Amino acid sequence: MSTRTTDAEGAPSRDDDATGPLERRGDSGNAPAIAAEGTLTRRSMLATAGATLTGGALLLSGSAARAQSSVPGARGAREGSAPDSRQRSARQDWLRPGVPGRDYRPVVVPNGSKLPWKVVGNVKVFHLVAEEVEHEFAPGLKARCWGYNGRVHGPTIEAVEGDRVRIYVTNRLPAATTVHWHGLLLPSGMDGVGGLSQKSIAPGETFRYEFTLRQASTNMYHSHHDEMTQIGLGMTGMFIIHPRRPVGPRVDRDFVILLHEWRIDVGTERPNPNEMTDFNVLTMNAKAFPGTEPLVARQGERVRIRLGNLSPQNHHPIHLHGFHFRITETDGGRVPESAQQPEGTVLVPVGSTRAIEFVADVPGDWAMHCHMTHHMMNQMGHDFPNLIGVKPGGLDARVRTLLPGYMTMGQTGMAEMGEMGMPVPPNSIPMLGAQGKHDYITAGGMFTVLKVRERLESYADPGWYDNPPGTLAVAATSDELRRDGIDVNAPARVDPGAPA
Repeated sequence: MSTRTTDAEGAPSRDDDATGPLERRGDSGNAPAIAAEGTLTRRSMLATAGATLTGGALLLSGSAARAQSSVPGARGAREGSAPDSRQRSARQDWLRPGVPGRDYRPVVVPNGSKLPWKVVGNVKVFHLVAEEVEHEFAPGLKARCWGYNGRVHGPTIEAVEGDRVRIYVTNRLPAATTVHWHGLLLPSGMDGVGGLSQKSIAPGETFRYEFTLRQASTNMYHSHHDEMTQIGLGMTGMFIIHPRRPVGPRVDRDFVILLHEWRIDVGTERPNPNEMTDFNVLTMNAKAFPGTEPLVARQGERVRIRLGNLSPQNHHPIHLHGFHFRITETDGGRVPESAQQPEGTVLVPVGSTRAIEFVADVPGDWAMHCHMTHHMMNQMGHDFPNLIGVKPGGLDARVRTLLPGYMTMGQTGMAEMGEMGMPVPPNSIPMLGAQGKHDYITAGGMFTVLKVRERLESYADPGWYDNPPGTLAVAATSDELRRDGIDVNAPARVDPGAPA
């Protein structure tokens, strides 16, 4: 039996052709370092696995299909029995484990992590631990959640089409749980629905899931026991399956983002999983802006962004500034090129995944956010009066005799809530934003930044973009206004001849 283990966070791949000249240091999206077990050739794939790969899908050959009922995890197989090494080598329906840097370009998980694995007898072995986690959503806002391996969300699982995976799940929660492999094609008994397809995993128990990956797609995993409570508390993660044979243009940066929403009332320390409509913390990889890490790319690189949505209730239209992209994957896998069309916003429904691709050909700092405007707020509520346009007059001075420091706010909008730096209650954050290079960024929640640069020495945050002369919007001068005949004091005009 041979055993190989990846680094916990994944060391950079040393395959220069696979990783390019830039290596990401100290980044959660780095590739695990792993020694190759010989060369994976088409002949060895066919001889070892009895399979062919056509159009990116794993199809069993006729002889393997006839023997499939004897293969562990295959349709019709008896679950729970592990064959001896002779049976596995003769009848297995999986391929040699895919190797990062050689068989695929590893994904990058901003603010997140990836689940380490080792190889035992040509099977990739993972270990998930369900447990309570103290998680920081943004500086100043922490909550006690439920997650996996000390993380919210759980670490991303990354593998390759044709891999055999064995995933142990240990339950350290005070309640029973299961894990559902959302979107994966697998035997019914491995589907993870408590009571229906398996016994629930009691506190203190460890269950084994084992199956062959028969697809290439962007997927997710989550509890399927008391889903409202356990998903609402954070028991979710992403599951990426790379194609054994890459399809489409090769990408240079492959980002993974899981969308989620929470109800965390000001001053409390536990998300409320009973909420049905009024979610007030909206996150990307369990972080709300300004806690979100930027997505960094070099000018000219091809970028893929994989988006999953395990929010309890809301769909999220994710809008990327500065670029048009193509939706290249849905839950079911790759979209045929003839069906791809340029978009600027991608709707990610609840329980779904989408992948977009584009060439980062224009440098700058580009916003990416949910276009539901309340989803760009932090701990926003609606139980207060509409003060837009209110003229408080001498009210503030009179109230200060009773409440020193009182100030009426909201009559011109919400931006001043964050800009003024007023103190907030314990364990809460301002509704909006953070200081940017040019001014205060009046956004929160599902908001992050794509940072594209012409030259990079690493993929660490390069700081704010230095706009070339003539490419930055600035205040107009009086000479410019006079030159172009703009009278700022004249009534605003429209063209009366323009069609309505």
